[in-house]
Amino acid sequence: MESRPLGTSGLKVSRMALGTMSWGTATDSEEAASQLVAFVDAGGTLVDTADIYAEGECERILGSLLADLVPREDVVLATKAVARRTDGPFGGGASRGALLTALDGSLRRLGVDHVDLWQLHAWDSTVPLEETLSALDFAVSSGKVRYAGVSNYCGWQLATAAALRPRLLVSTQVEYSLLERGVEREVVPAAAHHGIGLLPWAPLGRGVLTGKYRTGTPADSRGASATYAGYVEQHRTERASRIVEAVATAAEGLGTSPLAVALAWIRDRPGVVAPVVGARDTGQLSGSLAAEELTLPTAIRAALDDVSSIEFGYPERWPR
Repeated sequence: MESRPLGTSGLKVSRMALGTMSWGTATDSEEAASQLVAFVDAGGTLVDTADIYAEGECERILGSLLADLVPREDVVLATKAVARRTDGPFGGGASRGALLTALDGSLRRLGVDHVDLWQLHAWDSTVPLEETLSALDFAVSSGKVRYAGVSNYCGWQLATAAALRPRLLVSTQVEYSLLERGVEREVVPAAAHHGIGLLPWAPLGRGVLTGKYRTGTPADSRGASATYAGYVEQHRTERASRIVEAVATAAEGLGTSPLAVALAWIRDRPGVVAPVVGARDTGQLSGSLAAEELTLPTAIRAALDDVSSIEFGYPERWPR
């Protein structure tokens, strides 16, 4: 698997990231081990988790595998902080105290003395941004974190944070796929201006771009789950159906899967470093890994760009 620099930093990561959100819930520790080995064997390095996944169980599973199965130095370990609101003196959320407490908890569950990439999971309007960023700065200077990033920041939030702490942020993790291109209006240009790499989550449109929902809702899919049905339903629209059919047509012509086409498209978008791909089992992951061999022809890429295009106007395309 090819590697790419993460933003303008000196860190290089595989151009696909292994997402672990299902570990500890839909994916047990044995299956998680199989996924991690398959990913690393394929040349993957960037593994993404978060303190909120399975109430911390995801980090514990990943930590046990790093200790026993995969050498720590072979993995770029990324986690995210979702500091919960509390009634305690530090206030919770993205306050300095809450974030640094969350980091210590992640390190303890992962069984490591540092993480390679620590990301703020969301913007917190109740805490001064300077305070929030000071926690990231301290985490890096203390050696507990090698690089810092954010997640789910809109364009002005990302640009403001990057301007307050130049060169601190190396990545931003946002939902981005053929079905969700809203970040192209402001987040993508802001990231490019500040040298911040894009790590798209849900690069397969929450599973819709695989084509599994073209004729219904499979019983074993997230769309049939009481927990995730609403999450998937957001991308089951008439517009999404047109895009999925275009992806399926392209896949048929190329002799590959819709999954591979959708993943290759997002992987090679401007500014994208590594789509974060999750899987319930190793079989699903293998389908994503197969996309590494695919580069979309120019004509097919242009057709997919066109069918999934979003509206731009004022002020993004204000005459210059």
